[in-house]
Amino acid sequence: MGFKFERSGPMTTVQDLGRYGYQKDGFSVSGVMDRRSAITANFLVGNEAGDPVLEFLLIGPRIMMTSDAVIAVTGGDFTPKINGQPMPMYEAVAVKKGDRLDFNLAIEGLWGYIAVANKLDIPLVMGSYSTNMKCEVGGFKGRKLKNDDEIDFREGGRSGLEFVGHTIEKEYFGDMKKDIRVVLGPQDDAFTEEGIKTFFEGDYVVTNECDRMGYRLDGPVIEHKGSADIISDGIPYGTIQVPSSGKPIVMLTDRQTTGGYTKIGSVVAVDMPQFVQSKQGCCIRFVPVTVGDAQYELRKYEASLKALIHEKATAEDIDGVTEIKRQESAQKGKKKWSIKTLLHLN
Repeated sequence: MGFKFERSGPMTTVQDLGRYGYQKDGFSVSGVMDRRSAITANFLVGNEAGDPVLEFLLIGPRIMMTSDAVIAVTGGDFTPKINGQPMPMYEAVAVKKGDRLDFNLAIEGLWGYIAVANKLDIPLVMGSYSTNMKCEVGGFKGRKLKNDDEIDFREGGRSGLEFVGHTIEKEYFGDMKKDIRVVLGPQDDAFTEEGIKTFFEGDYVVTNECDRMGYRLDGPVIEHKGSADIISDGIPYGTIQVPSSGKPIVMLTDRQTTGGYTKIGSVVAVDMPQFVQSKQGCCIRFVPVTVGDAQYELRKYEASLKALIHEKATAEDIDGVTEIKRQESAQKGKKKWSIKTLLHLN
């Protein structure tokens, strides 16, 4: 017994942090679009970061509970309700058998997440619970949820009642202008200096050509030195392809494993949640940072999250936050990276 989907929503799937080790065989990594929201939902109910969650897009599902559970809802603001009454987001909440959980059209953001303490009874396929819809692999029967589908909870799972009431500050995704940090490469040498300057100084708008594979942006043309084509190579999550049109495409969880367009840079991991939660019309300004900057911000986020969810924190985690704060203080006054610096211009 667990969830019964009276209304599935346009795209509700089971996901985790991704299916790794099979890109060489042509399988996309898949996994959640907004890792931070999914991990937070799991931590709130006492799960591990990589446990399966429900992910939904734009309009959430309507779910009847067929057993008691402790759940947490994170991600975009879909104004969740239990039996018609507002349900707090970013908080572990107890629900009873017969309760109805309902979601509206997203007020802010695009992607929402539901984690449950006694965990979804989903088979592990090739090391992951994630749904790869193109290959019909993983998740719930390899597909998105449909009306009247049911997902059971694992037998003998814990109740999670000790986590009820635990909360974390909600993340806001409603800004329609965002600065998104980027590390240049690996094919930044395929672009003219003017092209790289345009990339960092231009405003790029999220178009309606967006899905789990990638988001196509519109804005000023990024100039290549020559051809936009390369010998196909691997495509990481968050990498930014620039085809011959000169308009960037940010590659996401269901991206192809290899591609033959030049890649000007990659969005840093800590900014991907804000990016993927951007609605059509959102204006993106790319900001250059170094690999070291990106790694530092990721370590800071990971340590801070574990310390906030204190039931999951260890002494090492809290020491990590203290060390990062010390490093942050030491970095004050250091030279900021600029476009001129990155282009070696005087």
